[in-house]
Amino acid sequence: MPSSYRDGATYDRISAPLERIGREVLERLALSGYETVLDAGCGTGRVTEALLERLPRGHVIGVDGSAEMLEAARARLGDRVELIHQDLDQLDLDGRCVDAILSTATFHWLANHPQLFTRLRAVLRDGGQLVAQCGGTGNTVELTAAVRAVGDRAPYAAQLGGWAGPWNFVAPEQTAERLRTAGFDEVRTWLVSKPAPYEDLREWLATNALTAHTARLPAQLREPFVDAVVDELGPDPTISYVRLNIDAIAS
Repeated sequence: MPSSYRDGATYDRISAPLERIGREVLERLALSGYETVLDAGCGTGRVTEALLERLPRGHVIGVDGSAEMLEAARARLGDRVELIHQDLDQLDLDGRCVDAILSTATFHWLANHPQLFTRLRAVLRDGGQLVAQCGGTGNTVELTAAVRAVGDRAPYAAQLGGWAGPWNFVAPEQTAERLRTAGFDEVRTWLVSKPAPYEDLREWLATNALTAHTARLPAQLREPFVDAVVDELGPDPTISYVRLNIDAIAS
């Protein structure tokens, strides 16, 4: 699915909690400092910048499906990183291979994980490491329920009624099987709970979580829809944030 992120500057401003989680994922990546590493779903480049610090003699390629997010990444990173506008399930590096792949908070936005993993394996050298984290089974169940309840009501039902939404939260076991089929070995997949990554709930919903929903709505319904979801969640909501971790080696 093409990215629905439209406001890279605001996303960058509010994404410090996601950066903190992403840095924890980055710590799992074994690097010597000279490798070429792909940041798959680099967003505005916060975690990409941390990756760059680990590669003083290496090269970083950032790929994202949102031109607006890449614009913000370019403002942050300048020419220190090679940035490519491309959907990950269509990933093509013109015959080049990378030594490792890092991805944070991205895979759950992609519907076809078998195809995604096949494309990642195609650009990863034999023996290269894939380290990733995304939403897993049980992620944001309270938000999912609220969004569906609001989306099934007027005036939003014409565009959102019955739609399952853009998120693909998959179990560790199914993910491990798909990775092995795509050509990965030494696969480890596991779930971990984290605090939901927002400081301002409404801003997080409008700029991040609900962008695919509001993209389907007429402009005049977008802000009211976000407000309706906030109301549906109620005062002081608890949102479960369950992350799927992936470690694998290209066989």
